[in-house]
This record gives sequence, C-alpha cells and structure tokens, in this order.
Amino acid sequence: MKTDWEAVYTATWDDVVRFLSWMLLDDDRARDLAQEAFARVLDREADNPRGLVFRTAANLARDEARMVVRRKRHLALLKVEREVSSERAPTPAVDLEAKEKAEQVKAALHALSETDRQTLVLWNAGFDYTEIAARTGLNKGAIGTTIARAKKKLMTAYDAIEGTDEAFG
Repeated sequence: MKTDWEAVYTATWDDVVRFLSWMLLDDDRARDLAQEAFARVLDREADNPRGLVFRTAANLARDEARMVVRRKRHLALLKVEREVSSERAPTPAVDLEAKEKAEQVKAALHALSETDRQTLVLWNAGFDYTEIAARTGLNKGAIGTTIARAKKKLMTAYDAIEGTDEAFG
C-alpha cells in the first residue's frame, strides 16, 4: 500500500514542529528540520509513517546538536588561541615564523586534490559527515576514510615542504 504522505504531513506537521522546538529550543530551526525530515522520507514506504517522520526528525535534531557542540568547541579553541597570542607581543622573528608556517600549510593544502582539501576544510570548520557528503558529492560512508587519508597526505606534504624550506634556510 502506497503511503499517503500528504495526509501524514497534514496530520503530523504541528506535532513534529512542536517536538523539534522542544528539542532545539528554536522554533525557526525546528520548522526547517521538520521540513527536512518530511523531504527525506517522501520517497519511502513505511508501515508507520508518523514514526518514520519522528525518528528522522529526532536524528536530524541530534545531528544539529552535535554540530553546534563542535562549532562551540572550535570557537572556544580559537578564542583561547587569540587570548594566548595577544598576551605576548610577537617579536618580528616570531611574526615571520608564523607567516612562514601559514604559507607552508597553504602550500601543503594546495598539494591535495580538490576533494581532499574541501573535505578537510569542511571537517575542520565543524561540519558533520552528512553536510560534508552533501557539499562534496561523496558518499557519507566514505567521509571518515577520506578525512583520514587527506590528513595523512596533508602531513606528508607539509613535512616535505618544511624539509625543503629548512634545507634552504
């Protein structure tokens, strides 16, 4: 029997939004995720369509919460880094060394393939695997492996660049 998603949507929308609002404490984001939950299940058949929508919505809310935590952690690290660096005035030599390191990292990043570079940058910015997969076109299951390999390639490229610079330094 074909699932009547229009009827499920009409009967369930308000409950899903209320559920997500309670989980997220953000009505606008709750409506966005409710819409996303329905969009994800539209092409599926289900014995319990209401349950499927709620399970999908709950998973989206959990993913959202994880992403928020990662971004907050990343911002906290950046704040500490800025505070530490502002506590000590850099000497011209330290400033030059920092600029050289930044250039080496950029060069190492450019040695990676576009996919590896994009995946690493998104991951470092706090995006979850689903978001990275959507933006890169990779399969969600391949994201972890891609990140691990890209990190290894980045370190290898960085070490090679740093070794070359030290040889000439």
